[in-house]
Amino acid sequence: MAQKTALIVYAHQSPGSFNAAVRDVAQQELAAQGFRVLVSDLYAANFRAESTQDDVIGGLKKPELFQYGEETMHAWMEGRLSDDIVAEQRKVEEAELVIFQFPLYWFSVPAIMKGWMDRVLTQGFAFSLEKIYNNGVFKEKKAMLSFTTGAMKSMFQPDGINGDINIALWPLQNGTLHFCGFQVLAPQIFWSPAHCPSSVRTTMLDGWRARVKGLLAERPLTFAPCELFDLSFQGGFLLLPKVREERESRPYGITTGHHLGKPLPPDNQVKAQQGSDPPDDRK
Repeated sequence: MAQKTALIVYAHQSPGSFNAAVRDVAQQELAAQGFRVLVSDLYAANFRAESTQDDVIGGLKKPELFQYGEETMHAWMEGRLSDDIVAEQRKVEEAELVIFQFPLYWFSVPAIMKGWMDRVLTQGFAFSLEKIYNNGVFKEKKAMLSFTTGAMKSMFQPDGINGDINIALWPLQNGTLHFCGFQVLAPQIFWSPAHCPSSVRTTMLDGWRARVKGLLAERPLTFAPCELFDLSFQGGFLLLPKVREERESRPYGITTGHHLGKPLPPDNQVKAQQGSDPPDDRK
């Protein structure tokens, strides 16, 4: 059997950080399972976060009005993307599993990791109008977020001061990872390790190590499949009327993002939902 490959996209400035320890545990455990583990250490590599014309080698298609998405799509098609982007895209192509490891900054990823997403996941390479969500380019691959927080867990509950963590995770997990087709595994959240005693941090790492052992066997999170929508400009990419009607009797909306005026499905973005609809089910 061919060796499997995992990619860890890592964003922390300090090699002595808890994030570094989490990265090392994943790297060690995946290697022990026979994986070839690639690590993109974004700060160490001085990865450029800005999306600029420098990402395109050669002339622009429309120099009078630079449109980053269009120009990088053509550059990808013609083999004219900058070397740092191409190197990262090759890693993604090779990987069956991608783990994003980072500290939560302002309810999102650090700027350098956002820059990786903006620059590496170019149109054509990571998505097209015809290849999005469960029909996406990376539908055979798995990805997940693994991150630390400064806040304690209770602060991210629905009645906590920061609000429901499920809502904070929706743009990253659905709007970036699932949009590109990834099967998204439940996030690994390390709540406030900087304010925990060392024994608790050790327990966190032990739990992570145990999870990594069975990571690829986990059930992915549930998202609204494309088959529920009218995928045309005329139909506005809206939920099909028949589907909306069938969903009226359900107590919750489909997902965190598609709540349909109903209560949010509990923990839809942090736990795989047992008994949830398979991707092609409209019942």
